[in-house]
Amino acid sequence: MIPKDVLSQIRRIEIKARMLVDDIFSGQYESVFKGRGMEFAEVREYQPGDDIRTIDWNVTARFGRPFVKKFVEERELTVMLLIDASGSERFGTHKKLKSEIAAEVSSILAFSAIRNNDKVGMIIFTDQVEKFVIPKKGRNHILRIIREILYFKPSHRKTDINKGLEYLNEVLKRKAVVFLISDFKAKGYERALRITNKRHDVIAITITDPREMELPALGFLELEDLETGEFFLVDTKSEKFRKEFIKYNLEQERARRGLFQSMNLDNIHISTHKSYIEPLVEFFKDRARRFR
Repeated sequence: MIPKDVLSQIRRIEIKARMLVDDIFSGQYESVFKGRGMEFAEVREYQPGDDIRTIDWNVTARFGRPFVKKFVEERELTVMLLIDASGSERFGTHKKLKSEIAAEVSSILAFSAIRNNDKVGMIIFTDQVEKFVIPKKGRNHILRIIREILYFKPSHRKTDINKGLEYLNEVLKRKAVVFLISDFKAKGYERALRITNKRHDVIAITITDPREMELPALGFLELEDLETGEFFLVDTKSEKFRKEFIKYNLEQERARRGLFQSMNLDNIHISTHKSYIEPLVEFFKDRARRFR
């Protein structure tokens, strides 16, 4: 049985997401993603003026006369939400945790997709694939996805983005729009991400918190690694420590951005201390300009 407070939260998120989709994101989503692909329809005999690049050589050889492949614009998309549910997502020093923001952003994307008559599916992962929801349409299906994001209790705390990407490629044979939502505090996922980005249209959504970049000078603090459960003591009044902390995190951020740029992979950066609406709107506008 789902607790009443979770049901109330699901309802609040649904109302907020639907309002934002109606007011802002519906037209933006359609202009960026609708009809971006082509799918095979049939084979027919070659006619004068047909592009020779569409000749189906296997069928041509079988019948001894030229045949061409006919394609139609793909009007239905599959949108996959690939969501990191590891321990580091349950962190936030402002009004909301990273996981709560991930749920709201996922809801907006899901409602935008069903308004466009697209299918929506979801994979929740930690260092294991913990949940797979088959892509479907409809409001009830979207509410199920929101419920899973908010109420699902992962069995593991560590992160392995590879596992999520590899599973995605196994279950989805046709090209999909994939929103990979994570803080990307993991290593060794570069190759899997490159492979997935070649097969699908991948958009990375990076959710961070300001305290992951810089610590205030408050003296000795006991911190917990949310993925290992390990506690450690740090002296935040140490200027050397704070500088090294900032330097390390800036290097990680630059490496992540460089990786995405090398793949021509879109990245939406969201922080817990700011509204996520502006980064989402800017992404849709920028992408629409590029696809004109």
